[in-house]
Amino acid sequence: MIKRAKRIENLPPYLFARIDQLKEEAIKRGIDVISLGIGDPDQPTPMPVVQKLCEEALNPENHRYPSYEGLLEYRKAVADWYKYRFNVELDPKREVLSLIGSKEGLVHMIWGLVDKGDIVLCPDPGYPVYRISTLLAEGEPYSIPLKIENRFLPKWEDIPSDIAKRAKVMFLNYPSNPTGAVIDKRGLEEAVRFAKEYDIVILYDNAYSEITFDGFVAPSILEVDGAKDIAVEFSSLSKTFNMTGWRIGYAVGNADLISILSTVKTNVDSGVFQAIQYAAIEALNNLRDFPKESVKIYQKRRDMVLDAFKGMGVDILPPKGTFYVWVPVPEGFTSTDFAAFLLEEIGVLVVPGIGYGEYGEGYIRISTTINENRLIEALKRVKEFFGRDDWKSKKPSLLLK
Repeated sequence: MIKRAKRIENLPPYLFARIDQLKEEAIKRGIDVISLGIGDPDQPTPMPVVQKLCEEALNPENHRYPSYEGLLEYRKAVADWYKYRFNVELDPKREVLSLIGSKEGLVHMIWGLVDKGDIVLCPDPGYPVYRISTLLAEGEPYSIPLKIENRFLPKWEDIPSDIAKRAKVMFLNYPSNPTGAVIDKRGLEEAVRFAKEYDIVILYDNAYSEITFDGFVAPSILEVDGAKDIAVEFSSLSKTFNMTGWRIGYAVGNADLISILSTVKTNVDSGVFQAIQYAAIEALNNLRDFPKESVKIYQKRRDMVLDAFKGMGVDILPPKGTFYVWVPVPEGFTSTDFAAFLLEEIGVLVVPGIGYGEYGEGYIRISTTINENRLIEALKRVKEFFGRDDWKSKKPSLLLK
């Protein structure tokens, strides 16, 4: 019998893998499933980026191992983007590192910082990778509760001082997956003050910085004076330029922390295919206005979801960022049961909030990365279903556990 390592024995099943499995099972049963689950942009990558990839893929010079840190041209393009977008100065040689998407960077950064028993502060609800990466490093995740009464922002005074003194790292993520909440520069200043007081490294996940609504412009944590002393920011081209499958991102910020991350990465991966890096340079340098078109699409879809649920009497805090809507579940249901309920009864797949932490209970996450006609159909199914008299008496038979 093959025995698993203890570090993965205690991991929960990865939520999105289980959701994909349930989706496939439902399709096999003949159900027309509309997935409002995983946040994967449905719009194509811009054609100039695709064309640049094709051009560079034909160049034999790009067929060899890339540099571990990433092409200097790519790192310069990231630094130029930060100057243009956030007015933040970065040294491309010391303060920028290429990533195979921001997810791997977040995980590998934890490997470079966290020892057994170290506390890592994790937003709750939050991207599951924060807790999972901490557990893989044998650290101890501690939840930062994000509650609707605080507009899903941290209350630093609520973190016990003994926990804060033991904490080595904290994750922050705004615009927030899954809540869609945003934070302004003043809020980030408070986070930096708290982290400096307790000597905590901030890993700031800014993957959705370019998807914001109602006039809000997301800041970088590196805009805050002194943040570069203790912070690294992670992002990618996935959401900004519809490049999820390309797996290209970056870490920027404190040079010592970037060096730690680089040390881990040089031992576990061999960098990003250079042709992809050149395509990313094309996006960062020449398609800076592209995200504005995506925002128009996502804002329209967001408003469709908000209007539909408002018509059903469901009160939702309108998200000002990301392409998610964080929806309260009906009284008497857990988020898991309700998500299973929607899939089983009407073929609409959503993500249960409990998958994002204990404070995610009571919510489901809806992603708007879906064709508008299919979104309209999904919302129609939900509205018609809740117009029936018998739905509260039904119980789901599917399990998402």
